[in-house]
Amino acid sequence: MTAKFLLSLGLISSAMLLVACDNDDTSITKDSNKPTTPLPESSYLQTKVAYQPQQKLESYEASPKGYNPVFTELVARHGSRGLSSIKYDLALYNLWKKAKEENALTPLGEQLGIDLEAMMKANILLGFGVEGIRQYGYGNETSIGIKEHRGIANRLLQRLPQLFENAQLQGKSIQIQSSGVDRAVDSAKFFSHELLTKQPNLKKLMTPTSYTSLNSNSVPSIADGGVNRFTLYFHRLNNKDDLTQIQTALEKKVYDASLDYQNFEENNADLAQKLKEISIDTTAQTIANEVLSPLFKADFIQKIGLNNYTFSNVGSFTVTAPDGTQVTEKGKGKNTISNAVDAAAYLYELYSITEGMKDELGATDFKKYMPKHAAKFYAEYNDANDFYSKGPSFTAGKAVTSNIAEALKQDLFQQIDQVISSKQKNAAILRFAHAEIIIPLATSLELQGMMQPLPLNQTFSYKTSTWRGEEISPMAANLQWDIYQNNQGHTLVKMLYNEKETSFKVDCNYARYKTNSFYYDYLKLKQCYNIQS
Repeated sequence: MTAKFLLSLGLISSAMLLVACDNDDTSITKDSNKPTTPLPESSYLQTKVAYQPQQKLESYEASPKGYNPVFTELVARHGSRGLSSIKYDLALYNLWKKAKEENALTPLGEQLGIDLEAMMKANILLGFGVEGIRQYGYGNETSIGIKEHRGIANRLLQRLPQLFENAQLQGKSIQIQSSGVDRAVDSAKFFSHELLTKQPNLKKLMTPTSYTSLNSNSVPSIADGGVNRFTLYFHRLNNKDDLTQIQTALEKKVYDASLDYQNFEENNADLAQKLKEISIDTTAQTIANEVLSPLFKADFIQKIGLNNYTFSNVGSFTVTAPDGTQVTEKGKGKNTISNAVDAAAYLYELYSITEGMKDELGATDFKKYMPKHAAKFYAEYNDANDFYSKGPSFTAGKAVTSNIAEALKQDLFQQIDQVISSKQKNAAILRFAHAEIIIPLATSLELQGMMQPLPLNQTFSYKTSTWRGEEISPMAANLQWDIYQNNQGHTLVKMLYNEKETSFKVDCNYARYKTNSFYYDYLKLKQCYNIQS
């Protein structure tokens, strides 16, 4: 749903809408028989929360006797990143300068200007001098984001050492793919680099070779097989880039599903109504005043939105790089603060991104500007938008958000079919994408009841649904399937979601190898999901 469409209906302020749409981008039902790494008390960062593995390696269920790992596949979101572009920070900075000019700042408000400057500088120089970052600046992975994928790669090797040892002996490949977007490509490279750091001999197995080097001139593409938009960027397929690339009936199907999904976002009346319902919240103004009052004098807050008191990301900001170069970033003027609610919502966006930017921001911290109850309010609003536009939605909406993930889901199963038929050339397939891919995939797989739609007569809130973006799609969110076989060729599959052993949908319990086991009989699981060969 576009800003223009919602604004034309008068359903929401410009800032609140743009904040809600700025992803890339349920609470998982806990399995009681396995210890997990508990989530820390929520800071309400929504899908911007930094990644933490949800289970310790040593607590995983042992593979059944006689079964050995023969294949693994992964789908992961990129790691923690900075702001996608100069917008919220510059708009707030322009507001702050006006307040400064009018002597309308509190002592804490004075500090806000210093922190906004630090935020812009950190993002303008994000990735400067970091090997593996092709072009420093906004939108790049942070130091924490790089560490997230290095950690996942390291634990993969620890979890399946026999698989990778056998891969070298058998000459099996490690196939790597991404959406082609910089931060997904970079995540794949940092992941691969960690594998090679620990086991250099794997380099000859990796394909395409464009992922084996952190050099910025080594760029994966559709041509070398390193980029697949139909499985890893399916939410934004278009005529110009993708129509001529269609080679199979499944790709045509997902292309059509992508167009249906984009039409759903733009034009679906039920979705528009749901977004209207969540945007009409009488507490928004109260929350905004509570956020802004410690920063600005009351008369200034009251003037926000009046003539000469609207603020957007116009102008520019210049910083000095470590090598002495002057670097200027210009705003596009598309993000506007037209009222106090907008200003507070923008401040939440800066608050939510800081956890993943700790190394770059140093002592700069936006927690002091965002009371916890206010953070919860904005996180709930953003979760509601993601729930309806990317996740379980209402029943008809779920069909749309699930269909776009069909090619990826089919691919997950087809790769295991290749194992069974002894045609699988890979020991591992590693895929890197975005929240807009992870959320529909989890929805399509109907994982553990966390992907239940709400009836149209009920609206998402933290009281009506356990769905939480911070658990479904944190930064570096990942789904991994490990495949095991015995000497008779019987095949089992185990799923990890954010590195926690996770059950498939409840309807597939009959496919478990044993009661309460996380190992599933593959052919029964395939039947349960009605996957056609």
